[in-house]
Amino acid sequence: MEMIATSRLVPMKEMLEKAKKEKYAVGQFNINSFQWAEAMLEAAEEERSPIIVASSDRLVDYLGGFKTIATMVNRIVEEKKITVPVALHLDHGKSVERCKEAIDAGYTSVMIDGSHYSIEENIAMTKEVTDYARLHGVTVEAEVGTVGGNEDGLIGGINYADPQECLRLVQETEIDALAAALGSVHGPYQGEPKLGFAEMKEISELTNVPLVLHGGSGIPLHQIHQAIEFGHAKINVNTECLQAWAKAVRNVLDNDKEVYDARTILTPGKEAVKETVREKIRDFKSSNKA
Repeated sequence: MEMIATSRLVPMKEMLEKAKKEKYAVGQFNINSFQWAEAMLEAAEEERSPIIVASSDRLVDYLGGFKTIATMVNRIVEEKKITVPVALHLDHGKSVERCKEAIDAGYTSVMIDGSHYSIEENIAMTKEVTDYARLHGVTVEAEVGTVGGNEDGLIGGINYADPQECLRLVQETEIDALAAALGSVHGPYQGEPKLGFAEMKEISELTNVPLVLHGGSGIPLHQIHQAIEFGHAKINVNTECLQAWAKAVRNVLDNDKEVYDARTILTPGKEAVKETVREKIRDFKSSNKA
């Protein structure tokens, strides 16, 4: 019987605590196909940077399910001889059950998103996930307030996180990372983003846990660096990778109406994702931090 290789993936906790202390952020990049996972891991290895590879809950079934994703990411890490720290994260886990399923499948980190419920319900859901995650050495991220824009198919306005609610959530659930909504949006920005830095500083000092910036695509670099300064140790990027991928693939198809070979069409897309991830790693100052 063939032995399945033990996971080489690591939880986010140490990764994020080190980043918070040393004033850089670890990038979370979402998988939209397994070729993307390869692109991200290659970029991280070449930059000597830790990385968080994520699957958004709404794409898990499209990608073949939790076990398929966990097995595939582990295998790519093994085949490509990736030596930098890699966490596999569930982004925007829709329910306690989905988070448990991800943990059982071998994810090393999960986000339970109870931000659309009352703070009491959010805390109850999050606590159930952290209690289960502790048994498996898995890290947990939770969210307070709502990030604007297109969030996993939900279109919503920005609802700033309440600092006292953030403190309650952290104290009562003992989460490892907090996504406090402070003006960022998912998807493209309309005009220049305006992040709430005063609130950010207050929440960071109050809760003392690594903060997570959702909707990191399109935020000007000076604001990214300010967010890192004020306690953000994890920044999520998806839109910019999607845009770069689509542009590269569209370019191939526009330039050659006869092309039908999948590798010819998709390889430039993979390279575009890799280049975008590399740029973000440098922007977040996590190069050579592995």
